[in-house]
Amino acid sequence: MKATINVAHSKFLLAVLICLVVAIACGTSVAQTTAAQSDAQKAFEKLKTTVGSWQGTMMGKSISFTVRLMSSGNTILQEANSGSPPPDHEITTFYLDGDRLLATHYCDGGNRVRWEGKLSPDGKAIEFNFLDIAGGTQRGFVKHTVFTIVDANKQIIEFTFIMPDGKPLELRGEFERTK
Repeated sequence: MKATINVAHSKFLLAVLICLVVAIACGTSVAQTTAAQSDAQKAFEKLKTTVGSWQGTMMGKSISFTVRLMSSGNTILQEANSGSPPPDHEITTFYLDGDRLLATHYCDGGNRVRWEGKLSPDGKAIEFNFLDIAGGTQRGFVKHTVFTIVDANKQIIEFTFIMPDGKPLELRGEFERTK
């Protein structure tokens, strides 16, 4: 009987030991995955914190926009509207492409600009630089934009709009979360 208890006890201890090893391995794997997150993934996660509704002004015009997660959280959709053009329901999508953060901006100018985003060293801003454009530039286009997330309820959006004559127009807006 004593041998039976020792065998049963040994099997129980072995099962517990295996469970502990698996738990530690899984915990280490999760920690390594988090630690190995690319800068693009960090920037994308930062943008996800802006999900909600926002209100602010740019060039003296009231603008509201909504940020939503789409495609099972793989795409962020930002919809901007001022009630009168421009912007008249412009949308921008943000998504990861390998180790790059990309955005496509569907502009009132009748074009689609693609940008590549980079997280600032302090982790508060994501700067998007021009990659390419589809559609004409005769009504202008957004060449560059920066999203600075001040805190959970405030962000600053700056962008460079290239006018039809090729001259840049620098714009800045401050936005507060409404939901």
